[in-house]
Amino acid sequence: MQECLGRGAEVRMVRPLAGGAAHANHALLVESRSGSPHRLVLRRWTARDGDRPGSGGRHSFGDVEFSPEREIAALALLAGCTLPTPSLVAADPAGAYCDAPALLITRLPGHPPRPAPDDLPEYLIQLAAALLSVHALNGAATMPPYLPYNRLDVRVPPKHALRPGLWERAFDIASAPAPQAPARFVHRDYHPDNTLWSYGKLTGVVDWSDASSGPVAVDIAHMRRGLALRYGPAAADRFLASFDQVSGGYEHDPYWDVRSLLDLLPEDDDRVIDEADVPRHEDYLAALLADLR
Repeated sequence: MQECLGRGAEVRMVRPLAGGAAHANHALLVESRSGSPHRLVLRRWTARDGDRPGSGGRHSFGDVEFSPEREIAALALLAGCTLPTPSLVAADPAGAYCDAPALLITRLPGHPPRPAPDDLPEYLIQLAAALLSVHALNGAATMPPYLPYNRLDVRVPPKHALRPGLWERAFDIASAPAPQAPARFVHRDYHPDNTLWSYGKLTGVVDWSDASSGPVAVDIAHMRRGLALRYGPAAADRFLASFDQVSGGYEHDPYWDVRSLLDLLPEDDDRVIDEADVPRHEDYLAALLADLR
């Protein structure tokens, strides 16, 4: 820590943070020699079952790689963004100093969203507006291109599917060529739990290890999926209307919603939807397919 914040810096608090499939995140309170507090997050690319030996923190779903270098590049671009995002303090992408590849970043204020139903309209507007400055960033071409998590090489519906015909039709739709769209800087994993809030205001967007160059529809579809599964399909539709409003006009292709939902499915046995969640996923998929008739 002395190398990062100067001689005499001391760690006063360490607390694990919830969430994160590929990372172990810890909140740190570090006091510099002068007594100034620094609120930071240590992000470690921890090993998981199924990681390739020698991957060096580069986890993959399908052909998509999540590496410290990818997040470093994203945070560099985000330094010019008006949206509150973490800043890079130090990096150990090879894991030379930590027990795993790691980044030390600033900790943003706020907590994961806990909106009551009456707060949803304002909540959705803020979620939509946050994307405008992200998608407007220059330098998207320096990021890896968007790739789906599920390559559709094998069509595997959820293990406990109640309506397998829905999934078969979804596979048919997603197997078609993707709609053409300009490539922008996209978060790629934009969902409610990657946002922070305080007193009803969005205070930041975190977890940029999936950032890519791709269609803005990827972010819209990913958030719609998260909202639909948490609050119901009506919330997803309202978010889409909110983005259309704040962006000055946006035409969304439901192809991306179907593709985003299929990204949750496994191409092997280690990525499955919990049995209790299958009905909600199928209700959302049924609503999407109805719009594609």
